[in-house]
Amino acid sequence: MKNEIKLAFSHPVERSISNISDIELDRISLRDHIVEVEIGAFQSERGLTQRICFNVVVEVKPVHQVIDDDVDKILSYDKVTEAISDEVCAERVNLLETLAQRIADRVLTEPQAYRIFVRIEKLDRGPGALGVEIVRTEDDISANNQLGLNNDEPAIRPHVVYLSNTAINSEYLGGWISQLYELKDPVVLCVGIPENPMQAINQKSSIWRRLDLLSIEQNAWILAGKNSKCVVVSTKTELDYAIKQGRISVWAPSKMILDAINPPDVDAANTYKLAYWLMNILNGEKLSIIGVKPISHDHDKMIATLPLKECIF
Repeated sequence: MKNEIKLAFSHPVERSISNISDIELDRISLRDHIVEVEIGAFQSERGLTQRICFNVVVEVKPVHQVIDDDVDKILSYDKVTEAISDEVCAERVNLLETLAQRIADRVLTEPQAYRIFVRIEKLDRGPGALGVEIVRTEDDISANNQLGLNNDEPAIRPHVVYLSNTAINSEYLGGWISQLYELKDPVVLCVGIPENPMQAINQKSSIWRRLDLLSIEQNAWILAGKNSKCVVVSTKTELDYAIKQGRISVWAPSKMILDAINPPDVDAANTYKLAYWLMNILNGEKLSIIGVKPISHDHDKMIATLPLKECIF
C-alpha cells in the first residue's frame, strides 16, 4: 500500500515506468513547466491569472534508424511545450481535466507518440498544489476518430444573421425565419441589447459587461419565444452540433465571450460586432445584418446589410 501511495504522488516519469507495456518504449519528459493563465470554474478565478504547473511524460516508439543528430527524426520537446501553449491560448477553460485532455490529444497525433501522462496543478489556490493527472494512449485517439470526435471532414460554414430590435419586432420576422428554414443551410441568429435592458448603478465595468451580455441573452430568449424553429444555444459545442444538423440557432453569448482569450470590444451601440466575431470563430460563410447599418469603417465583402422587407433571402 505504501508503494502505491508513493507512486500515486510521484512524478509521471515514475508512473510511466510502473506501467508495463508489451512494446519497447522510450520516454521524453517535461518537468515543472509553469505558465500563468486564466483558468477555473469559480467566479473568483475570472479576470486574473494564476500559476499552472505542467509535468508531462510521453512514451514514444523507438526510432529504429540512424538519427544523425537530426531533430526532425525524433519527437521534440517543443511539440509538448507547443501543445501546452496552443491549448492555453486557444480559449479560456474552466477545468484542468479539459486542458489535460486537449494537450494529450494534440501530442498523441504525433506519429511516434504512444502514451502520454499529463499532470497539471494550480499553485495559487491554497497552501498546496491542486491538480489532476490523466493517462491516454494512441488507441484513445483512434476510438475518438471512430466516434467522429476528432475528424478532418470539411467544416460546414454557417450563415450568421444579426437581427436588430426593429427586425425582431418586424411583421416579416416569421417569413424571414421560414425562408432560412427552407434553404436547409445552417443558420445562427444573433441579437443585440433589448430596448429596456437590465441596469445597475455605480457598478464596476465588469458588472456592466455581464449585464449587457445577460440583456442580450434575454433578447435571444424573446426571439426564440416568437418562433419554435429557433433554439437558444450558448456553447461552441452546441453551435457546432446545430450547424452539422442544419438547424437554426439563437446565440446566447455570455459563456463564449467570458471564456474567450481575446474577446471582442463591443458596446451597446454596435452589438452587431459580436455577430461578426462569432462568424469568424465559426468560419462562417457570411454575415447578414437586418435593421441596422454598420458604421462606415466596416467594409467586408462577407457582410450584407439587408432591408426590412418581406423576402430578403
